[in-house]
Amino acid sequence: MMERMGYGLILVDVQRDMLEGEDAVAGAAELQETLRSLLEAARDAGAPIVHVKNDGRPGDPDEPGTPGWELVFRPLPGEPIVRKDAPNTFESNPALADVLRAMGVDALVVAGFQSEHCVQATAVGALERGFDVVVPAGAHATYDDDAPAAAIVERVELDLAAAGVEIVELDEVRFR
Repeated sequence: MMERMGYGLILVDVQRDMLEGEDAVAGAAELQETLRSLLEAARDAGAPIVHVKNDGRPGDPDEPGTPGWELVFRPLPGEPIVRKDAPNTFESNPALADVLRAMGVDALVVAGFQSEHCVQATAVGALERGFDVVVPAGAHATYDDDAPAAAIVERVELDLAAAGVEIVELDEVRFR
C-alpha cells in the first residue's frame, strides 16, 4: 500500500440488518471481526472515522428507527455518523468531502456493505472528489444476486481497481 499522510476510514452501512439474524450476509461473524479489527486499527492510529447509516424505505430491514438500522459498532466521541438514502455517501452528504479534508484526510479506506452498491458507489464518489481510495479485500460483502456473492465481490474489486481504487489485503492497511 502506498505511503500517505491523512488516512481516514469510512464504514459504510455496518448495520445490524447486514450482520445479525437470518438475513445477514454469508460469513457475517467472520466479517464482523474483520471490520472490528479495521476499526480498531484506525482508532489506534488516531485516524478520522466516519460511520455511515443507510436509511431504508418503510418496511426495509434498515428502515430508520428499527433494530436492523442500528450500527453494529458504537461510534466514539468525535466519530461522526452520517446518514444516506443513496448508494454514494457523498451524494447524500455534499459537505462530507470538505469535512474530511478539514480533518486532514486525503486518502480513505472504505469498507462495509454492500459491495456492488454502497461500497462501490462511495469509493467512486471519494475518487471523484479527489481522495485516494483503498478498499481492503475481505472487508466488504454482499448477497447472492445475479451471481454468487463471492463472484460479485471479485467483480467489484476488479471494477474498482480499474477505476483507480487500490485493493489491498487487510494486513496491508496502515492508517498514517
